[in-house]
Amino acid sequence: MAAIEMEAVVRAFGATRAVNGVSLAVPPGAFLALLGPSGCGKTTLLRLIAGLERPDAGRIALGGRLVAGPGRFVAPEARGLGMVFQSYALWPHMTVAGNIRFGLRIQRLSYAEERARIGEALEMVGLSGMADRRPHQLSGGQRQRVALARSLAVRPGLILLDEPLANLDAHLRETMLAEFRRIHAALRTTFVFVTHDQDEAMAVAGLVGVMNAGRLEQLASPADLYRRPATPMVARFVGRGRTVPVQVLGRSGGLCRIAVQGRVVAVPGDAPPGPGWLCLRPRDLAATAGGGLRARVLDHRFQGGGHLVTAALEHVEDGGTVDFTLPRPPHPGETVELSLTGGWILPREALRAETPLQHRLLAGAGADA
Repeated sequence: MAAIEMEAVVRAFGATRAVNGVSLAVPPGAFLALLGPSGCGKTTLLRLIAGLERPDAGRIALGGRLVAGPGRFVAPEARGLGMVFQSYALWPHMTVAGNIRFGLRIQRLSYAEERARIGEALEMVGLSGMADRRPHQLSGGQRQRVALARSLAVRPGLILLDEPLANLDAHLRETMLAEFRRIHAALRTTFVFVTHDQDEAMAVAGLVGVMNAGRLEQLASPADLYRRPATPMVARFVGRGRTVPVQVLGRSGGLCRIAVQGRVVAVPGDAPPGPGWLCLRPRDLAATAGGGLRARVLDHRFQGGGHLVTAALEHVEDGGTVDFTLPRPPHPGETVELSLTGGWILPREALRAETPLQHRLLAGAGADA
């Protein structure tokens, strides 16, 4: 039984479809990150799961229970989930314990059980001994932990996190990512984490859904997204890859033979003969003394101990721009030769895998990664 199942879900605001026909199935205990550029629909999708938005079409089930669909809508408070907001959403006049207790009131627990749950949740997030403090006496990271503790205290089967690290500095983000991983490993509760930062998504999640213009482009493990992107958008967005137009001559044994700059090379991929894209990241190219692909330097900047170079491959339509690293700074306009050390081929007209069955298979693979 899937923890989250969505089938052909649509949510429109006027003429704009913020979520456009999304189907997916996420297994129980998964840590799913919804990733994409601003305005791609990831937060709207999270709000649909939470019940803060009603779908215009399609159906949503949580733990096998239909919560939204034709003639059916379950209110947020009856969905058995917890939510952590970007803004913390803490009551400033309440203590830490009071904020956590507020989320427990709906469960009508005894005073003793409330205190036990509050103590448990604070220990889980590393805030034992701070129950009597007020939000203004806490750091940003501590406030975010209180917001998470409030969700954990109700013992939900699903926790939704809406860009929870956006207000924290880089060091605190790293600390909280480690905390999220630790807490998820301890509880095995299903987490859904919304972010526009792919480094965050790749670091914390076992399963990542990449969204674009309201559609789900690909749902897979971080490694699969990086090594085997399903669409040009995923290839360019994840790992800041580049796509070079090529002709696929044939495919055999997981390799595609492609023609580029008048030579034939074999690259891993999944594309039939015809127009294709060669997805390349900086690690897939290396400078060579001769016999490589010729490229003209456009720009460079110092990064990660080397010089990240942007160059245009010669005799490739639309310029064929690529990135690679050199130990020395090149001159703009200089011609360099590059050897191909990796890459991935996909069809020029790559299709999104959006059937529920395909997403169940992908979700299952991601959960095991």
